[in-house]
Amino acid sequence: MKLPVNVYICEVAPRDGFQAETNWIPTDKKVDIIRALATTGVSQIEVTSFVHPKAIPQLKDAEEVVARVRDLTGVTFRALVPNVKGAQRAIAVGIKKLKLMLSATDSHSLSNANCKVEDAMRGFDPIVNVANQNGVHVSGSISVAFGCPFEGVVPVDQIVRIVSSYREMGIGEISLADTTGMANSKQVYEYLDVLRSEFPDVLFSMHLHNTRGMALANAFAALQKGVTHFDASIAGLGGCPYAPGATGNVATEDLVHSFEEMGVQTGVHLDTLLAVARQVKDVLGHDGGSFLLRAGTCSQLYSLPTHQEKLNDEGVVRDGLSDFTWRA
Repeated sequence: MKLPVNVYICEVAPRDGFQAETNWIPTDKKVDIIRALATTGVSQIEVTSFVHPKAIPQLKDAEEVVARVRDLTGVTFRALVPNVKGAQRAIAVGIKKLKLMLSATDSHSLSNANCKVEDAMRGFDPIVNVANQNGVHVSGSISVAFGCPFEGVVPVDQIVRIVSSYREMGIGEISLADTTGMANSKQVYEYLDVLRSEFPDVLFSMHLHNTRGMALANAFAALQKGVTHFDASIAGLGGCPYAPGATGNVATEDLVHSFEEMGVQTGVHLDTLLAVARQVKDVLGHDGGSFLLRAGTCSQLYSLPTHQEKLNDEGVVRDGLSDFTWRA
């Protein structure tokens, strides 16, 4: 089995995770969490989205959040922008990497962006132009790249067409998003086989949601096809407000743990990451589905019990059992 030696993790909770929260997260708390995430070793943080406040009220403080973390070094800040106005706002506050989001199907595009796929793609030209004029990098993404909640399985030919359009715009970094967790490992492997053959110069990354518990398996399939860039969200937060049934992203701590257990280096300090995940859960009052927050890492072992608990015929405990305790 051939797996990459190193992978790179982009933390997306400050955008994808927070946008799904109904209760307002104070700006101070967002800033604290981003600063904590920057200490974990993740190479990139998707820090916010410059959308209209009425569309995503939770991210109405985008400028203030970015301004208050701009002093951090050693991590790249990326922001999602839906239009040229959003790009201008992001660039004005110092963002050096923009991400475009395009749906793979007209149905999802109408729900998410109120226009069809081709119309949305045409709207990217002015964004790319203003980014080029300011020396700002632009990456692309494809939502519902494997399955659409309105149309079902998305043919790989449709993804090839969209990637071709991105390439014509000069965009060479593209994220494949399983927005509602409809992908399976065989499909991911086969789609990447086609895409990496057709576009050997494109840097493909994976953005996986764990709606049906397939995210880690799909990440492993992508690893086997040589993908080394992954999005993930601390504590498994996230979800698209415009996709029925959408749930959280693969938890960053789960993804890092899975990779590191296989000997794939992430550069992320897992203990620090878990501490941040607990902090985020405390702030929000919940997580989005994190295995490690429930079970801990594989290296956390229990002490052996002194003896086994026994019940008599009446179901009464006959012998006591010592408490289980963690040992490193």
